[in-house]
Amino acid sequence: MKKNSLINAELSHLVARLGHTDEITICDAGLPIPATTQRIDLALIPGVPTFIATVKAVLSEMQIEGVILAKELVTISPELHQQLLDVIAHEQALTDNKIVISYIEHEQFKQQTHTSKAVIRTGECTPYANVIFQSGVAF
Repeated sequence: MKKNSLINAELSHLVARLGHTDEITICDAGLPIPATTQRIDLALIPGVPTFIATVKAVLSEMQIEGVILAKELVTISPELHQQLLDVIAHEQALTDNKIVISYIEHEQFKQQTHTSKAVIRTGECTPYANVIFQSGVAF
C-alpha cells in the first residue's frame, strides 16, 4: 500500500507522469473542462471536497514552480485567495524553491486549461476557486 499522503490513484498517477513545466488545473465545481483534457472529478456534493483541501493533497506530492490564477479571484473571493497564497507560501518555505505567481483574466485562464495535462474538479462552490500549477523539478 502507498505510504505517502496522496492515496487517490488517478491523482497519484497524474503527478508521477508530470515533467518539468507541465501544467495541471484544480478547479471549482463550475469551471468548464475541455473535452480533450483528462478530467479527474472528485466532486461529491457542493463543498466536498474543498478547493484548499484538494490543493494541499496535490501539493503533498507535486513539486511546483509556477502558479496561474484568474485576476478576478483577488476581488471576488479575497478570503479564498489569501488562503491559497498562504498554502503556496508554506509550500515555498518547505521546498526552499521560488514559486512564481501569475494573474490572468478568467477568460484567458479557461483557455489555458486546454494545455493542462488534467483538470481536477472539486466540489468547491466559491467563485473563481481555480488554479493552474506548473510542475517544477524536485532536485
